[in-house]
Amino acid sequence: MAIHFFNEESNYKLKLKKELKQWLKAVAAEEGFKIAALNYILCSDEYLHQINVTYLQHDTFTDIITFDHSEKKDSIAGDIFLSTDRVIENAQSFKVSVSEEMCRVLVHGALHLMGYTDKSKATKLTMTTKENYYLAKRTFDGK
Repeated sequence: MAIHFFNEESNYKLKLKKELKQWLKAVAAEEGFKIAALNYILCSDEYLHQINVTYLQHDTFTDIITFDHSEKKDSIAGDIFLSTDRVIENAQSFKVSVSEEMCRVLVHGALHLMGYTDKSKATKLTMTTKENYYLAKRTFDGK
């Protein structure tokens, strides 16, 4: 059960890594999953844009891209790339703290690996409801 955090072309300093790992493991357990290996790669807009173009053929900026490497039905593994530039900008737009928006995006990526999608209005609502539920269950604020 390994969760790792990396930086690529981003100077963002993730706080409370131990607490984040415990929280993400608890989210997975409540959803009926174990975490085999999660790699969160915090990167710049440009870095994530290049991944989006190269691997998904989408010439757009995004806040997160998730690559699923899971091999077992009840276990999740993957690489989750997230733009710290987008997280900071979205936090300002949504009038929330950067740490709260970062937690939302971190759990969003994990939920993708658990089978949740956000491609339609209905699935996006389900995903947002799950995010809000798990954000409310945090025992830390990351500030």
